[in-house]
Amino acid sequence: MARVLLLNKPYDVLCQFTDEGTGHATLKDHVDVPGVYPAGRLDRDSEGLVVLTDDGGLIARISQPRHKWPKTYRVQVEGDPADADLAPLRTGITLKDGATLPAEVRRIDEPAGLWPRTPPVRFRKSVPTSWIEIVLREGRNRQVRRMTAAIGFPTLRLIRWSVGDWTLEGLAPGCWRAVPMPVRPGR
Repeated sequence: MARVLLLNKPYDVLCQFTDEGTGHATLKDHVDVPGVYPAGRLDRDSEGLVVLTDDGGLIARISQPRHKWPKTYRVQVEGDPADADLAPLRTGITLKDGATLPAEVRRIDEPAGLWPRTPPVRFRKSVPTSWIEIVLREGRNRQVRRMTAAIGFPTLRLIRWSVGDWTLEGLAPGCWRAVPMPVRPGR
């Protein structure tokens, strides 16, 4: 039977099991289960849900854009975007590596129960911040950050909240839990 683990990856942790001499914390500092690998990645400066499994087919279904698994991100941005500012993300925008698929985007309140980040996000009295939720069905390198920057609202904090039906609900940073293999993945 395949193993599936959900990890709440903390900020400043590499999404791999070896540090390759960088001196940064890695997944091995939080998960002591041999033979599991991340299904997709989160940048070192991003936080949130990482699915780990020993099932290569599941890794492919989650990480390959053709399968269109939804991944939901809660994003603190610099500034206060209006709905019209977010509209280009809903139709797809062109980045240096090509056009993005349309994203589901909405403004949200600051997520309840949000853990503090160390170091904290920079704060400037003269520049407001706000939160948006973005659902992607593809996963390019630093895509959310590049998309928010392209519309003039740089990302300050990025938390992947869910992958398919799996969420961070009740999972503290640095902690993980085992879950059953999905019957109908991503639905």
